[in-house]
Amino acid sequence: MQDMAFPDLTEEQKLNPKIRARVINEFSPLIKYIASRIAIRLPPHIDLNDLINAGVIGLIDAIEKFDASKQIKFKTYAEFRIRGAILDELRSMDWVPRSVRQKARKVEDAYARLEYNLGRPASDEEVAQEMKVDIDSFHKLLSETASVSLLSLDDLGEDDSDLSKRNLLEYILQDDKDWPSSKIRFAEIRDMVAKSIQSLPEKERMVISLYYYDELTMKEIGHVLKFTESRVSQIHTKAVLRLRSKMHKIFKEINS
Repeated sequence: MQDMAFPDLTEEQKLNPKIRARVINEFSPLIKYIASRIAIRLPPHIDLNDLINAGVIGLIDAIEKFDASKQIKFKTYAEFRIRGAILDELRSMDWVPRSVRQKARKVEDAYARLEYNLGRPASDEEVAQEMKVDIDSFHKLLSETASVSLLSLDDLGEDDSDLSKRNLLEYILQDDKDWPSSKIRFAEIRDMVAKSIQSLPEKERMVISLYYYDELTMKEIGHVLKFTESRVSQIHTKAVLRLRSKMHKIFKEINS
């Protein structure tokens, strides 16, 4: 997507109805783009228009809350708010059964325990052993929990805690007074995320790169890597659950 015409938005512009309308109109393609990218990962019964409407609400929220003094471009802030509003809408639909979320969290916790103790990425066999299931059951579990990993990595949690309702940008944008000197800031969090991705096994790192950065579909990634679409989905699920376990740890440290 090309940059919008509003890298920043002043307080005066925010209060001008004509400019607000122009911002909404100009950002409409971005809203549709984000909603469509999320929708292709979801079951067909999820209505794209519901996601787009939620995105518009997120954009309006971004206009009202944007603070140029934070030195973050409005487009960046708006994109996070749009995506966050869409994720909130999906949470309200509760389309992923709680039982599936609980299974995903168990896999995520198993990765966290093992990789902390091993100091390296855990293999499928090691995670299966940690969870006391055979390897076929573990692979089946990954397939069952794929829906949890389909959303953006911005959605850090699937539980009922406050942590699950906040994304990276919301922590970055807190007032300075909310950050003791010992707390990590944006550059440090960004470096941690980058290191977490780099620590993934090669195939998982490649799938994450192709899916989130090159924005290929699972099917397209399968063609590139010569894997079946279901195999790509399984690799993606493992990668996301590993990353989520690392991000939960980071955010709990920030929140403590």
